[in-house]
Amino acid sequence: MVRKLLLSALGLLFLSCQTPEKGEGPFFANGIKNGWADQNSIVLWTRLTQNKEALYRGLPFKKISKEKMLTLAKNPDKENIYGSQIPKGATLSDMEGYCPGAAGEVQLHYYIEGNDDTTVVSNWTAVDTQKDFTHQWKLERLEAGRKYRLKIYARPHAGAEVSDSISGRFVLPSDKDTKKNIKFCVVSCHDYNRRDDLENGHKIYPSMAKLSPDFYVHTGDIEYMDKPTPYALTEELMLFKWNRLFALPFQRSFYNNHTSYFMKDDHDVGFDDSYPGKDYGTVPFERGLEIFDKEQFPSHQKSYKTIRWGKDLQVWIVEGRNYRNQNYLDDGPNKTIWGKVQKQWFYKTVSKSDATFKVLITSSPILGPDRRNKNDNLSNANYSHEQGEILDFIKKQKNLFIVNGDRHWQYVTHIKETNLWEFGCGAGANVHAGGWKQEDVRPEHQFLRVKGGFLTVTVVSEDLPVVKFTHHDVDGNPVNEVVF
Repeated sequence: MVRKLLLSALGLLFLSCQTPEKGEGPFFANGIKNGWADQNSIVLWTRLTQNKEALYRGLPFKKISKEKMLTLAKNPDKENIYGSQIPKGATLSDMEGYCPGAAGEVQLHYYIEGNDDTTVVSNWTAVDTQKDFTHQWKLERLEAGRKYRLKIYARPHAGAEVSDSISGRFVLPSDKDTKKNIKFCVVSCHDYNRRDDLENGHKIYPSMAKLSPDFYVHTGDIEYMDKPTPYALTEELMLFKWNRLFALPFQRSFYNNHTSYFMKDDHDVGFDDSYPGKDYGTVPFERGLEIFDKEQFPSHQKSYKTIRWGKDLQVWIVEGRNYRNQNYLDDGPNKTIWGKVQKQWFYKTVSKSDATFKVLITSSPILGPDRRNKNDNLSNANYSHEQGEILDFIKKQKNLFIVNGDRHWQYVTHIKETNLWEFGCGAGANVHAGGWKQEDVRPEHQFLRVKGGFLTVTVVSEDLPVVKFTHHDVDGNPVNEVVF
């Protein structure tokens, strides 16, 4: 149930719900995330925490070798998993980044920016203690192209005073008949240990915020469960790593205030190159998917979607983990990453689209080139059948471009014979970049840079619309641009 309030009543409510300087919580150390926005709906996510901030001055984890990790993964024993990584006499609650959840209730207020004479207020709702103390709202019947502001309040139980509040905003896509300039950012591959601002998080976030993007896409490998300090070989350690990352100030500030689409890749789930049957320690592959899809990010019935952003732009966000089969299978028509249903959906929705520019966003490359030792994406030889099927369709389309994550270098690939283009956004920090030699420039490379940063895609809606793909360094400086 929701209700509308007049401005005077709204003002009194906001005054009465100011966050106290001191209190027992619960708090919003992990902020707000949103996802799956379209013209009339969006999903909002938040989590209640025991403390206002994560314990960033806690104890460091012990480092163990990759060989030790693999032994623990094959023969998972929780006592050994924790004992090998946490100092003797300490517990997880003593470790750097600890951000425990808290039971309590949340209430959402939201309204169209500039129309603050009315607002919509949700009922108080308890967070789900079985889903890491999180709660999600799916907002519907919203107005296309409008900017919204929101505020969420917390309290420990019914009848108690408000213990904390947090504000945010989002913008919805315009309808298909609206000519409007659009800019969005694309990011891939970062984690807590390789952040480039130790106090605040990753520099790309304030750099992107300065560009005022309409929306943002993270293509996956948001956090690495199979990297040390700690290796997340239990569900509790996976949640620890998610909560530690999301409490970083740069991440939290950006997610609170920008329309976002979050994709997953292998490291978010467990092992590198993960697939069904490749469990990580005590966490089954399917449970890793569920933690991402249903708990730590805004949820959607399907983990793929196409969104129209005005007359001149339509994007396709596709899923690369949920529908794949095993990497080791022989290549052929039954070996898949996308799955039959998703592929047919993609072909059908692209064929029906009359958008001027179409952008396919994937968690991993389709064109590449990629390293010879990789075997889990469509640019690799052992997925050549499905790659050929998808590319045969794409090359028949007009103004359809591929944007991808996963690779730790920035690049532009152009296959001249078929006029196919792929833009790899690169890793989110310089320390995370690598895996390719800067001097190894292939004939298909129109641009190659083995450094961190992000990609922006800008559509200028004029009499003759223009789309620009711009690579940036971590400070937001342009390093390459291609214009169509």
